[in-house]
Amino acid sequence: MNMDQAAPEDLDALRKAFGVDDEGASALGWEAVYAFEAEHGIVLPEPYRTFVAEISDGSFQGPPEYGLVGLAELPSDWGGDGAERSLAEPFPLTEPWLWEEDEGPYEDPEAVTDQVFNHGSVVLGTDGCAMNWHLVVTGPHRGHIWHVTDVGAMPFGAEFGFTTSAPGFAGWVGHWAAGKEWFDAESAE
Repeated sequence: MNMDQAAPEDLDALRKAFGVDDEGASALGWEAVYAFEAEHGIVLPEPYRTFVAEISDGSFQGPPEYGLVGLAELPSDWGGDGAERSLAEPFPLTEPWLWEEDEGPYEDPEAVTDQVFNHGSVVLGTDGCAMNWHLVVTGPHRGHIWHVTDVGAMPFGAEFGFTTSAPGFAGWVGHWAAGKEWFDAESAE
């Protein structure tokens, strides 16, 4: 997973997955991406960065279930807690955490769950019922996709054991485009 340079084959696969052939008309453009990054003090990981700049800023067809939201947007079912989102603050997790059942190794689990929702990630969209997909933009898991719900959070990618697909934005989209269940690792055994 290369987060600093978009592979041409990944970009071609993303165009094909989303059926985008409008020569970038639905994309933000590089000036808008640079402005977003400067405003938030981040650099978006590739290939998502090039995707929103040159291919498309969101899509109604998905992934996830209710479509890919635009870079500066939140899904319609985003509840939020009124806390301001800070993309420059690191996403706090590196391992799955089901906070509904376990406080984890944290002194203040509630503060960490607030950070999971509000720090270091852009929200890609929702599968409904506040089951959102995040792309980590700051912290040790930069470039990874996380599934964040009201009860816990888990990373996406074969290395984490929940799915058979590659990590990152291109792996996540490729998994969806192949028509696979999100958490297919158990059924693959």
